[in-house]
Amino acid sequence: MALSAADRAIGAIVGAAVADAAAQPMHWIYNPDRLKEVLSDLEPCPEFRSESANPFYRRTTGEQTCYGDQAYVLLESLSQCGDLTKRFYEFFGPGTAYDLPLNDPYREKGGPKAILPIDGPWRNASLKAFIRNVDAGKEETGCDVDCQMDGITKIAPVVSMFAGRPQMLEKVEEVIRVTQNNDMCVAVTMAAARFLEHFILNGPDPDVLETVLNQLNDPKRQNPQDLDRAVTAQIHQVKDNLSKASHQLIPAVGLNHCLCPALPGAFQGALHGVLTHNQLDEAVRDTMRCGGCTASRASFIGACLGAQVQAAAIEYFCNRVLY
Repeated sequence: MALSAADRAIGAIVGAAVADAAAQPMHWIYNPDRLKEVLSDLEPCPEFRSESANPFYRRTTGEQTCYGDQAYVLLESLSQCGDLTKRFYEFFGPGTAYDLPLNDPYREKGGPKAILPIDGPWRNASLKAFIRNVDAGKEETGCDVDCQMDGITKIAPVVSMFAGRPQMLEKVEEVIRVTQNNDMCVAVTMAAARFLEHFILNGPDPDVLETVLNQLNDPKRQNPQDLDRAVTAQIHQVKDNLSKASHQLIPAVGLNHCLCPALPGAFQGALHGVLTHNQLDEAVRDTMRCGGCTASRASFIGACLGAQVQAAAIEYFCNRVLY
């Protein structure tokens, strides 16, 4: 039975959440030898490792990273027509699970060396800057220097809600600037939103890459950004290397930041996974085997493939952690 756009929208939201949770126990492993050691005990299914191997923070298997939690807060805000700024502050701010000494937004640099991993979730740079800006009463609460994957990892709910409507990109930008008021972050995230919207509206499409590139090159495109041309060049880098495996993409394109959450590299790595796989479970496993910021890449991969035909894979992943 063919999926409706509503079905695919649900698939995108659930796919992103499940993929984030699947990668969470192996999030942020940057040491190749350690990654190889951890994978050796898990293959061929590295997802949902029962004990966290994350060298920075540890959460129970099945819980979300800070990326997945941001998507959840956005989803809840959209469903209840809530104040997103207030909800982010209440979820990630003082007195929450994220309010740990190492995560203190006012922690001075050069203090006592942190003992890692911490027992609990990680509050990253944009969230700490967001909290400081809210505390200072600033109207623009987003961090103007942070350009990482947070925006892309949390867009599934807003793209799903507004897919096919002219204000979709406007809503994406509005959401992103709450915590990341950075032009490159916004431009890359809106390109990612175009890919996800296309899958939600149309399902699988081998021509999606050309469709999105044509949109970005259209002088009459919705919500144009000054950096769209730069983003187009970044997408062309991925296009030119689609024949390469994920682990070959980094040296082939020179994506020094492909494994960390910094943009554009992290987006390029995730997009490569979307365009070179047609099964959600294998795509997530493949990006996990590359190490680094596995969860941020996995969440976008999960959203795009979840919006296509992978309901069975999502159910399988859910069963892995629930049972």
